[in-house]
Amino acid sequence: MLFSPGWRAPVRQGQVLAVFSAGLLLGGEVTATVLWLLSGLAAPLPGPVRTALILAVAALGVAREAGWVRIPMPQNARQIPQEVLRARVRRGALQFGFELGTGVRTYVSASAPYVVALGLLLAHQGPVPTLLTGTGFGTGRAATAAARYASRHDEWDDRRVTRMPLVTNAIGVTVLVSLAILLVLRG
Repeated sequence: MLFSPGWRAPVRQGQVLAVFSAGLLLGGEVTATVLWLLSGLAAPLPGPVRTALILAVAALGVAREAGWVRIPMPQNARQIPQEVLRARVRRGALQFGFELGTGVRTYVSASAPYVVALGLLLAHQGPVPTLLTGTGFGTGRAATAAARYASRHDEWDDRRVTRMPLVTNAIGVTVLVSLAILLVLRG
């Protein structure tokens, strides 16, 4: 468990959540910076080719979320050792959050982050939109932990599991529509 065992613990759960969330945001920013730097490799591709590739990847992501196609997502099967969170709670929470925030330390089951990452690589946007996207990724992961912490009820997990397919499909369609609109407006 990420949080300390209760009110008698030397580190309060709210503090651990704050440090964990900071790590998530930092990890998202590092990933966004790497994506921005690598996006220069797509710059030589003509705009219409990049647009078609982005829309194809987004459509494939939506099809995967809807269950129409099966595409395995990359994953890092290693788990973060328990000692990371037990020895030094704040430092471990920061490290854990950073690794999760990068998106490469864990299995991300949803297609949307992969679609957005490939979209950023292909679109070759400036650093500000790319960094804002990284902030959004870290914030989204932090919001889940904060909601779980705030609920303090085990039923929260049951409700989350039943609603997740609806949320994921809605996000997939939103990403596809948003990318299409942005690319059309960009010209």
